Amino acid sequence: MARSSLTGSRIRERRTMMGRKQADLARSVGISPSYLNLIEHNRRRIGGKLINDIARELGVEAGALTEGAETGLLTALREAAADHPSAVEDLPRLEEFVGRFPGWARLLADTWRRAAELEHSVEVLSDRMTHDPFLSASLHEVISTVTAIRSTATILAETRDIDPEWRDRFHRNMSEESARLAESAEALVRYLDEASSTDFAGSTPQEELDAWLRDRGFHFPELERALPPEPETIIRRTEDLRSASAREMAGKHLRRYRKDAEHMPLSRFLDAATAAAFDPASLSMRFGVDLAAVFRRLAALPAERVGAEIGLVACDGSGTLTFRKPIDGFPLPRYSAACPLWPLYQALSRPMAPVRAQVEMGGRTPRRFVAYAVCQPSQPAGFDGPQVLEAAMLVLPEEITGIEGSGPLQEIGTSCRICPRAGCVARREPSIMAEAV
Repeated sequence: MARSSLTGSRIRERRTMMGRKQADLARSVGISPSYLNLIEHNRRRIGGKLINDIARELGVEAGALTEGAETGLLTALREAAADHPSAVEDLPRLEEFVGRFPGWARLLADTWRRAAELEHSVEVLSDRMTHDPFLSASLHEVISTVTAIRSTATILAETRDIDPEWRDRFHRNMSEESARLAESAEALVRYLDEASSTDFAGSTPQEELDAWLRDRGFHFPELERALPPEPETIIRRTEDLRSASAREMAGKHLRRYRKDAEHMPLSRFLDAATAAAFDPASLSMRFGVDLAAVFRRLAALPAERVGAEIGLVACDGSGTLTFRKPIDGFPLPRYSAACPLWPLYQALSRPMAPVRAQVEMGGRTPRRFVAYAVCQPSQPAGFDGPQVLEAAMLVLPEEITGIEGSGPLQEIGTSCRICPRAGCVARREPSIMAEAV
């Protein structure tokens, strides 16, 4: 059923909500009640002056009746139906269902969204429980302390003729271990409270930096000026970077940001990027910088000026992720290793050889992206020193690149633990989502 065929249902819903009788509305717009009844049951098409008159009487724009406000609702229900083969068969009648039962439709959509949010929380928390080093160490310390207290208590309870000096020593040990247990438990509870959502500040310097950059939108307008402030000035003004290590890492990031901004001024770079359909190689040639610098600059562009989010992820020679800028539809793992099929790792094995791939991220609603990756070696200790590798991967929504459907598609995931692609040849461990999706 075409979307316009639901105009009658929208008219009936709006009229009923206003408490107006069908005959009253028909008389106001100059038609018979029986004709309005046919319209409201989607048995007569409507347009032109009549739809404008009805919209005026109902106090809405004509577009709200002809196009409806259910675009997002229909999208959510289609995504929900994708998980249920039996529901897919009824998709041709979805718009009729929304038109006739808008309340039930909204309830189903809200329930599906809530289920998706809870599922995402389970994914992230399960990933944390499995791979979070701080959580693992904290639990180990609590268990070790409890074991020590229990052993001491057993000795005191089962040994009747214990020497007073040794008894005092055991009591002192129990007191010290109990205090250590209380401190460990407090720290663990505080950490879990802070990390109760999927977006928490974190406990490591890298997580502090990631959270700070995320709060700033990965963009620093003050560094775009002709005379930008020193990075240390920006860092001193924030309270979100608590550790010295996080501040040092932030300083390094901001100094590189300022250098990129000097070589690629925001307005000129944005215009050039739009004209080049965000092709990194073209922008590299245009501004005389390397590909990694272009990747960073594109990822730092304000989403509202680009019209879309641009993601970026970087890793060192070990494959450990050192920078994360996730975007909608392309989440990045916080603790576990990333998908081995990412172009990022292909580039890591081929230094200085750029890689481009059209990828589809798995999930309930798979999304397609164009990923550019490059690995660049450096010699920070001089010519005879060890070579250090750093790889970066730019993630662009397919729709802003102009190359939709122009090449083979690579199916990828976030990490094996939460990837729903059961038949993946690169899988390292079973997925907790294998049966859920």
